[in-house]
Amino acid sequence: MILGLIQMACSPEVEENMTRAVSGVREAAGRGAQIICLPELFRSQYFCQEENPRCFDLAELVPGPSTEAFGHIAKEHQVVIMVPVFERRAPGIYHNSVAVMDEQGEMAGLYRKMHIPDDPAYYEKFYFTPGDRGFQAITTRHSVIGPLICWDQWYPEAARLMAMAGAEILLYPTAIGWHPSEKTAEGEAQRNAWTTVQRGHAIANGVFVAAVNRVGHERSPEGGEGIEFWGSSFVCDPFGVVLAQASVDKEEVLLVEVDCNRIEDVRRNWPFLRDRRVDAYAGMSQRYLDGKA
Repeated sequence: MILGLIQMACSPEVEENMTRAVSGVREAAGRGAQIICLPELFRSQYFCQEENPRCFDLAELVPGPSTEAFGHIAKEHQVVIMVPVFERRAPGIYHNSVAVMDEQGEMAGLYRKMHIPDDPAYYEKFYFTPGDRGFQAITTRHSVIGPLICWDQWYPEAARLMAMAGAEILLYPTAIGWHPSEKTAEGEAQRNAWTTVQRGHAIANGVFVAAVNRVGHERSPEGGEGIEFWGSSFVCDPFGVVLAQASVDKEEVLLVEVDCNRIEDVRRNWPFLRDRRVDAYAGMSQRYLDGKA
């Protein structure tokens, strides 16, 4: 099976981004990709750098324009497409979501981002209601996939629950990068941490992991330094081995062949799911144990 990761830059113009995304998806499908993933919130620049009510106008219904457009392409090329969407669920209720379009052009599943950050230049809590659909793996013709989104990348609980639901591949549409003032001193360590934690999810759960990022420097509408998105989209196997990784600064259509039989082989030798002490994990449902024994 071949994964197609669309690493792209995003402009202020929605239609330009849609055109670029469609071109990337068609290229990936033409080169043999069977499951194709776009970056988080690809239809616009990353608007969460500021808190601006006008940005809610970027949201769309699901089903809506994006799922319709990529549904047609999925059916035409007989591929699965993961379509990130700024979802307008109802007046005042918006989600950061990803719709999975199957080979028939139908929506096989919808994931709503569960972990919502609120950091300088990442003011997502202003825009997004936390997801309420849980961690549901989605069965496609080629594989069982676990869609997650960006900030979810840092949480082992999300990866574990997707793996427990049967996911063979965790796919993370992403929008992450450097604050320019931090890049020189901390940039490489930050990017390495991002890669390392996801490789850890692959190892701990015996699954493939794919992260799909954007590239380019997007300035803050308020005149700040903005964010330099670091690209580096990658795929790693259930042993944490990076199979392929894109550049830090170029748009790329990254194709990576994966063999899900590798999961069986790795889990037989490293049976972490078998040896879990499910009788001893009650504290995981609490925020913090406050020093209790």
